[in-house]
Amino acid sequence: MSSSNPLVWFITGTSSGFGQCLVNSALARGDRVIATARSLDSIKHFEGNPNVCTRQLDVTAGVPALTEIVTEAAKVWGRIDVVVSNAGVGLPGLMEEGGSVLLRRQFEANVFGVMDVLSASLPTLRAQKSGTVVVIGSRSAWKPDIPGLGAYAASKAATHALTEALTAEVARFNIRVLLVEPGAFRTNISSTVYFQENSIPDYDELRALSLSRFGALHGSEPGDPVKAMEMVVDVVRGEGCAKGRPWPKRLVLGQDAENDVRAKCKMMLDGMDLWVEGVRDVGVDK
Repeated sequence: MSSSNPLVWFITGTSSGFGQCLVNSALARGDRVIATARSLDSIKHFEGNPNVCTRQLDVTAGVPALTEIVTEAAKVWGRIDVVVSNAGVGLPGLMEEGGSVLLRRQFEANVFGVMDVLSASLPTLRAQKSGTVVVIGSRSAWKPDIPGLGAYAASKAATHALTEALTAEVARFNIRVLLVEPGAFRTNISSTVYFQENSIPDYDELRALSLSRFGALHGSEPGDPVKAMEMVVDVVRGEGCAKGRPWPKRLVLGQDAENDVRAKCKMMLDGMDLWVEGVRDVGVDK
């Protein structure tokens, strides 16, 4: 697809990290972008580019408010070709200490916010009878057993499931869905404050180790976010390494993510093999 027939992207969470990189990658291909963020000040660096339109958007604002923004944004260039649900938060904390309080905070943006963005944008894509949806997930859904990562991993696992369900349901409208599952990338996003509102003495040692791990992670991640988003644009546009390849539906990014996915699949298969007789011997007697 050439710049003479550019795609129009609608991207959430573009103030930094993957979102900012994705805007830049799409623009470099000659595409147009509706870049959104919770604060317009955080994306003022895009101002002045005729191929960028900025909008204030909080994914937790609810479907009516989001629908108004998406509908108005679709009028800027007459359509929206690609909707990218990227905005989200990572709230670290131990499971028992965080409990449902932390889970609700985490799910509000990473699950309900994702679904609300999709609910607000899908009517436009269905009316066009074409479009692409990209959901930024995480390899954490495959490796939730890292202490402190449980609530975030649970939210991403839920997002992965809803994305797979959506993939099957919208295919009839000529809408493609891509679930991106990145590993650890240097997105220059500072770690969120660790949840310690309900500290339990029995977890003091584990919490200290977890806090140390999260503190040391920033800046040492193995992934390059620029390369990752270039890959996403390649897949959406069918260019570069994606040229001639089938639509992947799921896109794992980073060797750490690949390792975790392979390890989880092996663990599941090995476990079923060990218990295969019991797995199969629970059917109704004939």
